[in-house]
Amino acid sequence: MPPISPLRAFGALWFFYFAAIGVFNPYSSLWFKDLGFSTLAIGTIASLQAWTRVVAPYGWGWLGDHGAQRVRLLQMAVLATVLAAVALLLAKGYAAVAFCTMLLFLANGGVVPLAEASLARHLQTAQGLDSGRYGRVRVWGSLGFVLAVLAFGLVFESFGIALFPWVVLACYGWLSVVALRLPSGDEPGHDSSATPPVLSVLRRPAVAWFFASIFFTVLAHTGLYTFFSLYLDQMGHGKSTVGMLWAVAAAFEIAFFWWQGRLFPSITPHTWLKWAAVAALLRFAATAAFGSHLMVLVLAQMTHAISFGAHHAACIALVSRHFPGALRGRGQALYSVLGYGSSGVIGGVAGGWLSSRHGFAAVFWAASVAAAVGCWCAVKSERSDAAATPA
Repeated sequence: MPPISPLRAFGALWFFYFAAIGVFNPYSSLWFKDLGFSTLAIGTIASLQAWTRVVAPYGWGWLGDHGAQRVRLLQMAVLATVLAAVALLLAKGYAAVAFCTMLLFLANGGVVPLAEASLARHLQTAQGLDSGRYGRVRVWGSLGFVLAVLAFGLVFESFGIALFPWVVLACYGWLSVVALRLPSGDEPGHDSSATPPVLSVLRRPAVAWFFASIFFTVLAHTGLYTFFSLYLDQMGHGKSTVGMLWAVAAAFEIAFFWWQGRLFPSITPHTWLKWAAVAALLRFAATAAFGSHLMVLVLAQMTHAISFGAHHAACIALVSRHFPGALRGRGQALYSVLGYGSSGVIGGVAGGWLSSRHGFAAVFWAASVAAAVGCWCAVKSERSDAAATPA
């Protein structure tokens, strides 16, 4: 199949990747519940995504920085994900489902860091990452997420959650078609002997506090990704309502990414990090306190534009600043590993334990506390960065 223009290709890639996420994240817990798994078991399976993010993204990113073409690696990761989705469809019993889910996460863990690193290369300017064009590409991922959440919420409510693994396989099948059409003119791999060490960057106080801020802000969102659908189900909301609430969050995320070129440059990335953490604090406190009030939940989901959208954009900008050139692949991978991997492990297991003993609302109260810590770390990162920057 012939390649297409780079930005259009990455837009299509994000669309189908996040369409798959729009099926998996909101509805996998309901499928696991339908299979008869306990809340703690569901939380443990969900934590597998985070466990694999501790190793998989960095492994894929390291290969991309040390001689292998990122686009080829990306295509391999997507095809491996399709095979894992087939295995998940055929799996029977808790152990088999958990194992196949882990395989899917290991393969899927390479897609985002490799795609982000390749896309950043196309969008790099003398002033840094072109945030406006980045938002216009990344918005397609949010659109795919919204459409998948809405459409398949109705499908699962009408025809049953048993269709879940078939839908996951279909989404990843389309993703593989798009991945195979990515332009092959990727930057060549770097000579490993000339590749600078990552640890020297991580030792900088501004970078260390930056990743700490990512950890706690993403930790706050772990309860959302793992337990929000179960919480809504417990509060008596139907599957179509569950899908609608997820879609509201993604719709406001789309709005942010679409207008990111106008909104983002006027405020520093560090300030966006602080605002995102504050938005997360308010969002999850409202979710915990007013779980039966649909209008409050809608308003809380609207803050996803800031708590996730602005946070992600700020992180990509700062990662590109701190990890340029030959460090780009591993920088994006560390964003996944230190931000989403470690926080997801703790959030999935701790959230399962907390919800099984104190209910789902307790998970979201804990999330608001984590967001407060994330804001404090963002302040420390900003101050350290300012102190290290010559006047």
